[in-house]
This record gives sequence, structure tokens and C-alpha cells, in this order.
Amino acid sequence: MSMAQRLMNAPAVKGELLYDAPLAGFTTWRVGGPARCLFRPEGREDLIDFLAALSPREPVTWLGLGSNVLVRDGGVPGVVIVTAGRLRSMSLEKDGRIHVEAGVPCAHVARFCSLHGFGGAEFLAGIPGTMGGALAMNAGAFGGETWTWVDEVETVDRYGVVRRRKPDDYRVGYRRVEGPEGEYFLAAWLRLQPGEIQSGQQRIRELLARRNRTQPTRWPNCGSVFKNPSGDSAARLIEACGLKGRRIGGAKISQLHANFIINTGGARASDIERLIALARQAVLERFGIGLELEVRIIGVAA
Repeated sequence: MSMAQRLMNAPAVKGELLYDAPLAGFTTWRVGGPARCLFRPEGREDLIDFLAALSPREPVTWLGLGSNVLVRDGGVPGVVIVTAGRLRSMSLEKDGRIHVEAGVPCAHVARFCSLHGFGGAEFLAGIPGTMGGALAMNAGAFGGETWTWVDEVETVDRYGVVRRRKPDDYRVGYRRVEGPEGEYFLAAWLRLQPGEIQSGQQRIRELLARRNRTQPTRWPNCGSVFKNPSGDSAARLIEACGLKGRRIGGAKISQLHANFIINTGGARASDIERLIALARQAVLERFGIGLELEVRIIGVAA
């Protein structure tokens, strides 16, 4: 049975529903094979209706801005739901909390919070992803972490059932969030500390300038490839193995920051995955440290 036949019972969606859709344009590495089915909901209700009608046997994969993910060259089976640019509502609530839907870029959240006189979220300007992804992995930068400021979240499950949950429902650590299985983040309410608008804006400018100095932002990349081991940094370990500048195909370990792999043009996902394996093996052999991936690798090989 074809994908289209399996989805025939789905409601008439208001967003985009595409078949065999190339995913390279939906990832910051600009690599990856096609999604068998790609859905870009018009908004929250469109997404909920789609999930409620979708066969429970259909695999579902979620993408925001496509950072922190490597899509293999063979593509992704099932349905890929892209929330970036779709679940984009953000508002200041009467109770003083900031409501942010999952598709809002983290950089927009940082600016919005600062402009409304709240501090603490400036670090989000340095995260090249969406709020949904930041919630899913407790994304962080420059000493800040997402879940420090989360007061409540809204989730949807595989059947379109929506719930609201508190942080106590989750086990949160360094780049790790464990919660109720089969639920995905729709939105969050952030409770931040009072701040001064001008100083907050200055802090964001400083963080972005620092990011541009220390990270290869001009090249397609996914952000940090590996988590930092306790008391050390993945970049230092990889650099100590002499791997800065190492290239496979169109993929290269950045000479600016060794925990970044860049697409210099024409890279395939397999090139990047081979570089990841090379770095892990070199660090393990030299230091006895097994580097843990921060990036998610999804899909099938070509």
C-alpha cells in the first residue's frame, strides 16, 4: 500500500502534504534523502487533526529548523512533520509568563523576552533551532539551559491528544530530557526574571558576536556534534587528536571549532557520518573517552 493510500483517511489538511520530498533544504547541514511524506501544518489545530487521523502504525519524525540532526542519504520512512515557520505564535500572558509555540526559532524567543523586559533567556540567541527542539534536548549555550526557565509545557501525542504538563513530569539533565513516552512538545510557558531592556539587548549582541568568532556560522553545519564529557570539551579532545581540517568528501571538521563538521559543498550525509565515526574512534583510542552524540542521526542509508 502506498503512502498516499495509507493517508487517505486523513482530513483535508490546511498545510502542505508532500510525497518523496527532499529533506536537504529542511536541515542546516543541507544534506539528506527524501521524506516519504512531509507535512507542514498550517497551525496547531491542523497538526492535531492530522495526528488524530493518521494510522498509528505510521512512523512519525519531527523537524524544527533541522539543526542538531543528520538525515541519512536514503531518507526517512513514514511521515516527517516540520514545525518551523508553522507553530510560530509567541505572546506575553497576563500572568507574566511567555507563551512560545514549538516552531518559533530560539533566537526570536531571546529577542522577544528581552524587548519585554525579561532576563535569563538571552542565551537562546546562540541556539540555531526552534523552541520545540530546545525543549526536547534541554538545549543550551553560553552557560544557559532551556529548562531552567520552563514553567509548563503543552504536548500532543500520536493520537492527537493534547496535555499540559509541569517540569516535575520530566527528568532533565545536560542535553537530555526524559518524559512521558510518545508525547511531543507543542508549546511552553516560560517564567523569567525581570530584566533591563537595554542590557538584555547588549547581552544578545555580545553572545552573537562571540558565536560568530568561535563557530563556523558561514558554513552549513548542525551545531555541536558531540556532548561535552564531564570536566572536558569534545572540541579540545578532537583537536588534540589532530583532526581539525580533516575532510571526507565535501564534509570537513571545522578548523575554527573542532566540535563542528561543516558542509563545504556537495557533502553527503555518509561523508559526515564517516567523519563522526572517525572522531569518536580517535578520541576513544587516545583518551579512552567515548564521545556521546548531541546530534540525532535519522533515516536509512542510501
